[in-house]
Amino acid sequence: MDFEQLFKDLKTALFQGLGEQYAGFKKETKKDLEGFLNASKVKLERWTKLLASNELSLEEFEWLVKSQKDIMVLKSLEQVGISKISLGHFKNKIIKTVVDVVKGIIF
Repeated sequence: MDFEQLFKDLKTALFQGLGEQYAGFKKETKKDLEGFLNASKVKLERWTKLLASNELSLEEFEWLVKSQKDIMVLKSLEQVGISKISLGHFKNKIIKTVVDVVKGIIF
């Protein structure tokens, strides 16, 4: 498994899929997504490799990814007035996209 390619695919999926939700705020969305991905890259790589080697179940992987929700800071979107509720939904979509992309590549 090539994690760098997986990470690139993950970025593409996030930017395409989630960027559409806040089309008027593409710059802010991209900045916030890149911040989250950069902060989580080392953990995502470790967890993805453990999942690929069957040392983690898909449920454990998903739980670990969800644990990153609290470090997800969406300051740029918050500053342009996106509500806390919308940001919470956006975070959930980010987590779901991460899990779906990794699951699609590994399984």
